[in-house]
Amino acid sequence: MLAVPHAEVLSRDWVPPVVLGREAEVADAVRRLDAPTPRAPPPWILGIAGDRGSGTSAVARRAAREVADRLRATSVAPPPRTIAVRVAGCRGTHGVATALLRVLDEGFEGRGFPVAEILAGFLRRIRRDGRPLVLVLDDVYGGGPSVAPILRALGNPDRFLPEGESGLPPLWAIVAGPTEALARCDQELEGAGRLAPFVPVGSYGLRALRAIVDDRVRRALGRAPPADLVDRVVASSVASGGGAVRAIDLVRRALLGPEYRPDGRPRSAHAPGEAVAVEPSVVRAIEDAARGVEAVVGDVRRLEALYARETGTRPLPPTTLWRRIVRLEQAGYVRREVRPGGVGGTRSLVRLMAPVDEWVVSPGARGTRPVSGPWDDGAPPSPPDAPWSATRSPWPTDDAPG
Repeated sequence: MLAVPHAEVLSRDWVPPVVLGREAEVADAVRRLDAPTPRAPPPWILGIAGDRGSGTSAVARRAAREVADRLRATSVAPPPRTIAVRVAGCRGTHGVATALLRVLDEGFEGRGFPVAEILAGFLRRIRRDGRPLVLVLDDVYGGGPSVAPILRALGNPDRFLPEGESGLPPLWAIVAGPTEALARCDQELEGAGRLAPFVPVGSYGLRALRAIVDDRVRRALGRAPPADLVDRVVASSVASGGGAVRAIDLVRRALLGPEYRPDGRPRSAHAPGEAVAVEPSVVRAIEDAARGVEAVVGDVRRLEALYARETGTRPLPPTTLWRRIVRLEQAGYVRREVRPGGVGGTRSLVRLMAPVDEWVVSPGARGTRPVSGPWDDGAPPSPPDAPWSATRSPWPTDDAPG
């Protein structure tokens, strides 16, 4: 394991002083936000759209900091505040609103409060604070929490403020995520501001991705990286289609190991020698389907099949995949849930109890063969909590009872 004197630069929320390969997008975003005195009427909101791993988070957060820097340079008002919340880590709009208020009130617990009351508390604190605010709602995704109610509240704050009070300090909002998710949010705003036209962010080229990895490793180590580390990380990231997010995750694992936590606490109860045996395609499928919160089991199965084929192996049989999920649950990494919905009346979900990059896992022994060879799934036994019968499928999915 290498000595890493500057491990903080490997944090998911660390923002580089220059977003390599995205300088034009950052400049475009700052120009459209038009700080410190926008000519357009409020609300001043902007969408930054791109696929996962394309740098939308870095563009949004860097643009927010540059807007704040402009405010500091030209205003005599109190210094601005910047708040960033990852929507993918929140449970519903209620979770997003709670995360926002918790930034200003660390002891706040949103349980039992409706969204409107939480937003009222957030806006009242902003008004009381009197400082300009640049807000980033990051990692918005299709099917995830809606941020439209929050943006509508920012555009019409008076209905959340006490009687006799009106208006907020200058406030800018940046929303980052895939184009489909931002388009849905734009429709839900119903005239209370517009996210479009979005700042488009394309996929990284090989040269840009290599420059990002090299820069991050140099900052973390304080010296030139090992000769083959950057090449190995870039090649693996490109092969898995994960872009910059996957690349930095691989750097984090290579330099810090799976047991690292920024707060110094152990990542899990498992020692490295007790790693849970789970195929990499399963881990990646759960990570991509859950986006930090929860995943429909059917989505995990489809992604696992895709990623397995990419590596030249057959997908896991349904019951084998189910056993892998059970192993992860026994390790405390996930929790299986069954909720109403789906064609069959229930939906089977996998909820993340710990971030995927905290899992201590090792490649499982596959009962599969290369795609070029013969294939026979055989007749694997059914999951332990779902005995098979002629009238009930052994595999709980989003369209069959779990």
